[in-house]
Amino acid sequence: MTTAPWRDPALPAAARVDDLLSRMTLEEKTAQLYGVWVGASTDGDGVAPLQREMTAGSSAYDWDELMAHGLGQLTRPFGTAPVDPALGAQALARAQRRIIEAGRFGIPAIAHEECLAGFTAWQATAYPVPLAWGATFDPELVEELGRRIGDDLRSVGVHQGLAPVLDVVRDLRWGRVEETIGEDPYLVGTVGSAYVRGLESAGIVATLKHFAGYASSAGARNQAPVRAGVREVADITLPPFEMALREGGARSVMAAYTDTDGVPASADPGLLTELLRERWGFTGTVVSDYFGIGFLQTLHRVAGSEAEAAHAALTAGIDVELPSLRCYGDPLLDAARAGEVPEELIDRAARRVLLQKCELGLLDEDWRPEPAGRINLDSAANRALARRLAEESVVLLDNPDGLLPLAPDTRIAVVGPRAADALAMLGCYSFPSHVLTHHPEVPTGIEIPTLLESLRAELPDAKVTFAEGCGVSDPDTTGFDEAVARTAEADVCVAVLGDRAGLFGRGTSGEGCDATDLRLPGVQAELLDTLVATGVPVVLVLLTGRPYALGRWHSGLAAVVQAFFPGEEGGPAVAGVLSGHVNPSGRLPVSVPHVPGGQPWTYLQPPLGLRQEVSNLDPTPLYPFGHGRSYTEFVWEDFTGAADPARVDTDGSYDISLTVRNTGDRTGAEVVQLYLHDPVASVTRPDVRLIGYQRLSLEPGEGARVTFRFHGDHAAFTDRSGRRVVEPGALELRLGVSSADVRHTARLNLTGPVRELGPDRRLRCESEVSDVG
Repeated sequence: MTTAPWRDPALPAAARVDDLLSRMTLEEKTAQLYGVWVGASTDGDGVAPLQREMTAGSSAYDWDELMAHGLGQLTRPFGTAPVDPALGAQALARAQRRIIEAGRFGIPAIAHEECLAGFTAWQATAYPVPLAWGATFDPELVEELGRRIGDDLRSVGVHQGLAPVLDVVRDLRWGRVEETIGEDPYLVGTVGSAYVRGLESAGIVATLKHFAGYASSAGARNQAPVRAGVREVADITLPPFEMALREGGARSVMAAYTDTDGVPASADPGLLTELLRERWGFTGTVVSDYFGIGFLQTLHRVAGSEAEAAHAALTAGIDVELPSLRCYGDPLLDAARAGEVPEELIDRAARRVLLQKCELGLLDEDWRPEPAGRINLDSAANRALARRLAEESVVLLDNPDGLLPLAPDTRIAVVGPRAADALAMLGCYSFPSHVLTHHPEVPTGIEIPTLLESLRAELPDAKVTFAEGCGVSDPDTTGFDEAVARTAEADVCVAVLGDRAGLFGRGTSGEGCDATDLRLPGVQAELLDTLVATGVPVVLVLLTGRPYALGRWHSGLAAVVQAFFPGEEGGPAVAGVLSGHVNPSGRLPVSVPHVPGGQPWTYLQPPLGLRQEVSNLDPTPLYPFGHGRSYTEFVWEDFTGAADPARVDTDGSYDISLTVRNTGDRTGAEVVQLYLHDPVASVTRPDVRLIGYQRLSLEPGEGARVTFRFHGDHAAFTDRSGRRVVEPGALELRLGVSSADVRHTARLNLTGPVRELGPDRRLRCESEVSDVG
């Protein structure tokens, strides 16, 4: 085989793969289409729902016989159980050598891992969750995050990362809100694409998920059917994926669990082939979500057998079955031999998998599965990046009387169930929350300062006392008395409330931890009522995976600080905001509701989705999308937008500029946000939607000039016939500090014919920044 054309790196990848496929048996081609998950438990409380059923029978396979045909994927060699990184890298290298030696062609497997908020492995850095990335409005920083995570994955022999999540939040009760970047497709697309660029620049295959519509599940229930219409899917759900493919260069896509209008994503050729490949030009691999192909038979019931499920998924365009073989194993082979599944479908998927392996160098004769050098997955540089990302993501929601920053020598009562728990900083897909909870005998492996520890270190001259008050979700109120006593002795109370990340009901946030409404979990709301009633100023600090309704305390709190699971350095970051060492600069990537049941949707609403006299329910959020305060002041001046409508062709562009100046005495960051308002269109449109933004870091007295270049493409939407069009007519470009706080408006009049856009449309509103001293 060493002289075969497929081994020649000088030949084009397509020619090499065509030669290789021509030499492979049906069994060898099929073996490239599935992974194996060695060490995955099917016992105890740690398994996912239906995992036992989906893995039943896998123990009957002869692994040596399987590997003789080759192997497509190795599932989570580091993310399944606590593994020392150096030993894990050696074990993975041994497994790859075994696969190479066992198969006729000596082709290694692609090893994949979760990397939603860092490499999900023992002793690896636990970064802030994606919702915190959205709060930074800082794509450049998130790109650096992706690159660093990618470097860590490569250092131990991993090739593919199952991230980022590009689902756009549609209902804040959904448990996986913490995994998303926010409720706006432009924010999700720009920040998500940056993460993809970083991951791919490190040589890791980024996997976009969940394609598509997963976050629009009915009633915010995990995996529930999707009720979204075609225009919502086209204009809200799909753009972040399109941007991450075109601008990020992602090489893999994961099909969603859900069905839309009765068609499961995993069996939808219109989605996975016609749209993704034929219209968007995607050439990478499509992988199933874990057990997703089997679910076509067991949950969706659109297939009567495992073979039928395999046929439907292959026809739709799923190339790889994850996490382990079930439908793409013997059921697919038997059906193909019987002529029930065309072998051309298997060839199509195998070609895509082998092309990706060729890109990764796995078809080269000199590829060696050896880890390089010393392995440190939680380096000082990693922790510094985790700190900076956490600091930029903290949102100061309110500080009406300027109580924050706290005085350095004040008496502070720290109260609440999240103050002294390190896991309060981490999301569901961090290794300590995702895996280590099932291994209580194993140490955390990384240092995670609590907020209580961090505040004491940040304010060494302050007198800091602590009372837990209550648990996160249990109904016990016996700790209220101690909490009140500590508060009564203090000058200020810092109430640290929020979520516990978990899986499938074992937390208050995370996969399968959906909420009936947006009340604080357990009796935390009652605890907060009790603390406010003492008359001592209360600073509310929220460590959560979703926003909660805060209108009940709007006039009773001295300050409100929101952090979305800020990672292992989140304690020092939040403490720095409280002390003033850090000037808060985060902006809300999701709206904060006023009442628990009044605002389950997002800011992207047409007029009838907003406050109207036709209903007594007011969905207006307490704090809108994009909101966030600072300890310094900014002025916006010298705006260049037109007061009278400027004529712009539907294929034309228009620049607007303004200067932002820091007039305070602290370094701070302002986020200039550009929104589009379309007064009249052929279908209802969101009242406003984000089309551009720019984060500016300014020293005291410093100014910067920002110019946004609006193009007609940015006003496009899906019309009644399903075309993406730009219509002539009036528009407003609104510059604001949030979706509800507009500082300047430019009026335009688009002229010319209705223009239909193709896949080459402009996705990003470009901006330029110049220093004005």
